[in-house]
Amino acid sequence: MSDLSADGALIAANIEAVKQRMAAACARVGRAPESVTLLPVTKTVPAERLRAAYAAGLRQCGENKVQEAREKSEALADLDLSWSIIGHLQTNKAKYVARFADAFQALDSLKLAEALERRLEIEGRTLDVFIQVNTSGEESKFGLEPSAAAGFARALAPFERLKVRGLMTLAIFSAEEAAVRACFRRLRAVQTAIREAAPGARVDELSMGMSGDFAWAIEEGATLVRVGQAIFGPRPLPDDHYWPGLGSKREKETP
Repeated sequence: MSDLSADGALIAANIEAVKQRMAAACARVGRAPESVTLLPVTKTVPAERLRAAYAAGLRQCGENKVQEAREKSEALADLDLSWSIIGHLQTNKAKYVARFADAFQALDSLKLAEALERRLEIEGRTLDVFIQVNTSGEESKFGLEPSAAAGFARALAPFERLKVRGLMTLAIFSAEEAAVRACFRRLRAVQTAIREAAPGARVDELSMGMSGDFAWAIEEGATLVRVGQAIFGPRPLPDDHYWPGLGSKREKETP
């Protein structure tokens, strides 16, 4: 760590602390630490800080806003970073995702799937995708109803350039552990239902859990956690700038 800048050293230390907490959560439920992937969420983190993070070992970036992600991917094109879009996407932005993103974690409509497929065909690329499921029942959140997920997964079979990898959800923003865990358990139940109804669908990954609740998510079966503030520090803007319908709420206190 001695060759890193002060900021890079802090980021490296934060990443290590998060990984230790991930490993502890895995140990509590008898899982191997390597069964869970950490996706650092880099929204609002400027490109120069991401260079310091890269020196600290960062290789994956999760972004909510396509324009921000695209600008950073161009500014950091000399680095071997992979980019995951984890926020809602309008169909007219599909062309940008098709050009540079490695994964899209918020697929919840056939219209969007069709737009992505067309653009990926033009670009000669494929894209890993996660089906977003609304497990909290909040109207403010995007995502499919849990009961619609299996049919949606079957409908994606003809899309050759969309590689379904799993499911994604945003839990309810609450300090009540039981309410948050219920969302994670609901996503795991959806995974089971899809496997039964659409045996050919690949939904091995469960992307759930953020800075405030990733330990609970891991204990409930997450295979990928999306962590931003625990790595990069507080964001300059409230959460509702990134996630719709949250008002001025902040992420929950870390469990």
